[in-house]
Amino acid sequence: MENTPPCPACKSIYAYEMDSKIICPECAYEWTIAHLNETENDNHLEIKDSNGNLLTDGDTVVVIKNLPVKGSPQPIKAGTKVKNIRLNNSVHNIDCKIDGFGAMALKSEFVKKA
Repeated sequence: MENTPPCPACKSIYAYEMDSKIICPECAYEWTIAHLNETENDNHLEIKDSNGNLLTDGDTVVVIKNLPVKGSPQPIKAGTKVKNIRLNNSVHNIDCKIDGFGAMALKSEFVKKA
């Protein structure tokens, strides 16, 4: 169990081996080591900003238009600088922290690389 990798879906450290599969007890995701190795090789994200520049984890971006925030009376203003972004493979493909708002998920089409 010491060599069992964390779950690729939820990052749980409690995954265990059963027969030829590895199973996560927290999210019920099942995978094999061979499948994990294949997806690691194909897992490079190519996410581009509004100008077509390639984004990477840790980049600094600038918001290009006012973005309304659900539950907040004020939007994120155009020109807001967002530091140290993290990329993921979802609709809102940028995870970040914005001063005054906290943790947010943004779409890359509404930012440009700083």
